[in-house]
Amino acid sequence: MLRGKTPPCAQCTLGEAPLQPLGGHWGDADYVLALAGNPNTGKSTVFNALTGLRQHTGNWPGKTVTRAEGGFDCGGQRYKLIDLPGTYSLLSTSADEEVARDFILFGSPDVVVVVVDATRLERNLNLVLQVLQITQRVVVCLNLMDEARRNGLTVDANCVAADLGVPVVPLVARTGEGLPQLLQAIAEVAAGRALGSPYRPNSATAVLEHAVAELVPLVAARFPGLANVHWVALRLLDGDARIVEAVERGELDALVVARVARDEQRSMQEAILQKAEVLRWEVGSSFHEDLMEAIYADAARIADRAVRAVRPEHARGGDLDRQLDRLLTSRRWGFPVMLALLALVFWLTLSGANYPSQLLYTVLIDWLHPLLQGGAESVGLPWWLRGVLIDGMYLATAWVVSVMLPPMAIFFPLFTLLE
Repeated sequence: MLRGKTPPCAQCTLGEAPLQPLGGHWGDADYVLALAGNPNTGKSTVFNALTGLRQHTGNWPGKTVTRAEGGFDCGGQRYKLIDLPGTYSLLSTSADEEVARDFILFGSPDVVVVVVDATRLERNLNLVLQVLQITQRVVVCLNLMDEARRNGLTVDANCVAADLGVPVVPLVARTGEGLPQLLQAIAEVAAGRALGSPYRPNSATAVLEHAVAELVPLVAARFPGLANVHWVALRLLDGDARIVEAVERGELDALVVARVARDEQRSMQEAILQKAEVLRWEVGSSFHEDLMEAIYADAARIADRAVRAVRPEHARGGDLDRQLDRLLTSRRWGFPVMLALLALVFWLTLSGANYPSQLLYTVLIDWLHPLLQGGAESVGLPWWLRGVLIDGMYLATAWVVSVMLPPMAIFFPLFTLLE
């Protein structure tokens, strides 16, 4: 049970111990849940609220990325909860993103619970839309609703649900507010009674549609019953190395039971990869950027419809944030602004470091070095020992401190602030 709290609903009791993984299987759990989300969205708090702070930790196979597993009982069903690494996207550009994406794709979770920061809805919806490209079995958890209210924001969960086509549950994981509704939504999706519709970005060109239309039948024929054929085709056109490898090795069979003869599989896989290579040149190099821009545009549209500022000052602040985002991330002004800010940081570092460097040089070398030499001679240290200690170790350290410490002390705080 939740420590210091009653169970989230009358029919649900949190498990007394985490469900232990058994090799490649998921123990005796009835359903497997994946918990995804951006970093700093309260995902760990949601995990602890569901599992009662009891978890099993370890590393993903072949990775140094930590995995956390827990379990709970609800309505007579046992649920296994896998806490995926916090990630901003599923493009597999880092170990964390690869682990999260591969589990959603190859692990076949019964439900993917995506934790979203209600105060930063537009930014967090990018991940939700990418997850919806892979699976329809999604529940969106609007966490930190108390922070949103404190900031004068109202988030219409029903509006978000209508746009996304999946259950959306407002939640304050820290206090347990909304937890029964979250459990109910999870149970509905796990049982197949509330499945969403697949997400398709609204920016496909005629060339891209033609390429996808040619590639989808090949993938579907090799992997019959694969639920996310359209997404796999898009990733193949984008040259996603992990998906290319999965097709080459036939790893997508982990999701379905192949109904083709073994001797046909290799030739079909080679045909898919060869066709994807040809079509990749046809869709052009801007395909990836266009696809991501479409996802960002859809996230902004959904957030604009669902989020309202209670007080005018908050509305103005929100509008200013969006205007700054559009300016700083635009194709025309984003790179010039970034280069100008970096140039300013480097100028402040180089020019500002001159004064403390000169001061350290004066103190450590001009004043303290002769003083140490005189002291060493007065106590009778031999010349070779004075050379090692004073002219060698001390003088080299003093030079490094004088030259390197001031720019480092200026650059790293400025760069952290910029980041």
